[in-house]
Amino acid sequence: MRRFLLSALLVASSFAATAQDRFVPVEQRLTAAQLAEVGLSPAQLQALNRVLREAEIAAPAAAAVAARPAAPLPANVPAPAAMHLGLEEGPVTARVVGDVVGWEPGTVFTLDNGQQWQVMKGQMKLRRTLQAPQIEVIPGIAGRWFLQVDEDLPKARVFRLR
Repeated sequence: MRRFLLSALLVASSFAATAQDRFVPVEQRLTAAQLAEVGLSPAQLQALNRVLREAEIAAPAAAAVAARPAAPLPANVPAPAAMHLGLEEGPVTARVVGDVVGWEPGTVFTLDNGQQWQVMKGQMKLRRTLQAPQIEVIPGIAGRWFLQVDEDLPKARVFRLR
């Protein structure tokens, strides 16, 4: 029995050590410019690293709990809010005002509905100029949006200016 407890303790500590070894502090994840932009004090940075490290250690336990099927909600309980922000919003379909020859980060698309979307990621040079093409701006997970000029072309990640 004593050997069993000792080996169980060693296994548990090795799992905790492995989880801690995978943790990468925020200072090593970001450049100096990004750290300066965030503007955290040394105490805040230390607290953030501690919280992230603890969350990573707790992740296997949380995954085990999440694997269990959830009990159905009673009929009188409202449904929870959407887990993935942006997915509850539908796509925006409109025409581009003007011609499209391609896009790169910084390109602004003005739509005939008055919206303006700026490209964050993605680059494409079209073989031929498209005159006032019909486009679709599609919502993604966590508030991300993607502009699609044609379903056969790659999408550009965009954000709304107005």
